[in-house]
Amino acid sequence: MGRLDSGRLTHYILLEAIYLAKITAIEFQKKNKDRVNLYLDGQYFMSLYAELIYKFKLEKGQDINIEDLTEVIKNDDFEKAKNKALNSISKAEKSEKRLRGKLAGEFAPEIIDKVVEFMKKYSFIDDERYADRIVNNDLNFKKLGKNRIKQNLYSKGISSSDIDRAISNVDRDVELENAIILAKKRMSKLKNEEPRKKRSKIYQHLAYKGFDYNTINSALRRVLDEEDDFLE
Repeated sequence: MGRLDSGRLTHYILLEAIYLAKITAIEFQKKNKDRVNLYLDGQYFMSLYAELIYKFKLEKGQDINIEDLTEVIKNDDFEKAKNKALNSISKAEKSEKRLRGKLAGEFAPEIIDKVVEFMKKYSFIDDERYADRIVNNDLNFKKLGKNRIKQNLYSKGISSSDIDRAISNVDRDVELENAIILAKKRMSKLKNEEPRKKRSKIYQHLAYKGFDYNTINSALRRVLDEEDDFLE
């Protein structure tokens, strides 16, 4: 059986609803038993998931109109997009925005919407949960400040509203303690620097780590006061 050219699929989809094609063969693929090749009017038309053959009760010798064929195609696209989405999040958690980006260009918007709905329904993606995990990791393990955490959330595709909600839960005392810890570590590497340069370099380091002006100054006062007490 010969293969249809790449434009034949579009040709079939654009045919009037009264057009009937005959299913002339349904063959399981040799390398992937989950998929079958569908032949219409003696020519290869498309491959699809085998389960759809049973779902739509497709049989050799059956006539199929373009409306039913379009539904088969949409269902196959959904299964492919869903499996790609599941495979993607199995490697790393993703926001809705990033997941949509993974599917865009390959699948129709309506298919992507349906996949996202499925992923949300079964909690495969949850931007609020994802944002909270990022905040917890950045705050308690990476010892970052709010500004840097916000940047990380934004880079992951988290919405502004979810970022604001997650950031509002950051404990100011914990953030200050993080700044103090980082300031002490940086100070230990600047023992031979003069006080002004030492203060400037620590300030720059904490700003890079995402701490705001007030938090940095509070941390600096604490650390520098402790150093003065030690020297005395």
